[in-house]
Amino acid sequence: MRHRNRKPKGKRLVVGLVLTAIFIMFITCVAKLPTINVLLQEILSPGQSASTEYGWNLILVNDDYKVPKDWDIELTELSNGQSVDSRIYPDLQQMFDDMRAQGVYPVVASGYRTAEKQQELMDEKIDELKEQGYSNSEAKTEARRWVSVVGYSEHQTGLAVDINADGVNSTGNQVYKWLEKNAWQYGFILRYPSDKEDVTGTAYEPWHYRYVGKNAAEEIYHQGICLEEYITELE
Repeated sequence: MRHRNRKPKGKRLVVGLVLTAIFIMFITCVAKLPTINVLLQEILSPGQSASTEYGWNLILVNDDYKVPKDWDIELTELSNGQSVDSRIYPDLQQMFDDMRAQGVYPVVASGYRTAEKQQELMDEKIDELKEQGYSNSEAKTEARRWVSVVGYSEHQTGLAVDINADGVNSTGNQVYKWLEKNAWQYGFILRYPSDKEDVTGTAYEPWHYRYVGKNAAEEIYHQGICLEEYITELE
């Protein structure tokens, strides 16, 4: 008689458990694709870390300099659920109080962002551009003019805020005009002016303001320069 080779039940059980574990890991990874994308961005974009040589408030984060891995941040949550670096909150609150007292009603549409949120915004912008007829490569290139790559966004520092109108008592233009004229008095600068796109590498964003401190903001405003140019002057 011939004896059939049979795998011991114990081995079959082990194989089954291993395959089950692999399947669960696969499902978990798929569910966390944004996180995987973020990790890939970190690996593929090992750019130079931004320096705090001139102080935390003057850290320069852009397409060339990314948020340092050791960037330490304490957040204060706003009434609408957005958060900002706790160090800028008092001046931000004072600015908003003064705006409302003058009949202008702003809201922080976007404050601090996690890496995952930044990646989500990038993916959404790419999809939006592709729907408009851009090719995949064209959409990725164009998207970077509007949304920063993970790790290279000021929003990840907690020092940048997108400020819009409340949509009821004020219009966007009213808010933008007030900010353009007065934000520097509270330590905030228009981060991406229309006449500095070749320097910042970012399209004009009348809603995006960055905290740099009152002294630096005053100098930047009166000289009509952007943060990149100001930092160059300090070097």
